[in-house]
Amino acid sequence: METAPVPLPPGRFTIGKTFDFEAGHRLASLPPEHKCSGQHGHTYEVEVVLSASSLQGPGFVTDFGDLGPFKRYLDSELDHRNLHEVLDFEPTSELLAQYLAGWFITNMPPRMARQLTAVRETQRSWARFDVAAT
Repeated sequence: METAPVPLPPGRFTIGKTFDFEAGHRLASLPPEHKCSGQHGHTYEVEVVLSASSLQGPGFVTDFGDLGPFKRYLDSELDHRNLHEVLDFEPTSELLAQYLAGWFITNMPPRMARQLTAVRETQRSWARFDVAAT
């Protein structure tokens, strides 16, 4: 049995892929009595959100496999590291999300970088950085 044709509404397509890494950090600018001022660790979940008004063949915003360089960066540079030792800013969730968006835009293919709309960091208590439309 064939399905009946339906009109396709205009709009944007959005996809997301979640990556994870383990890392430690401390937020040294907080008062000593704050629980985050001392060294501690997290399982970071980083969600990359891409959006496009039209699809590339065979019907993708982008192929999820093309996000491999981002995963390799997380694995080689951030996984099982002390973030305050490898980043040049205090690694709050908000600043880490903005940094990862910047890395993505700078290092991924231009077509894919233009599709980036947000990077969301961690699952239960999260920060999201929304990329300004250009």
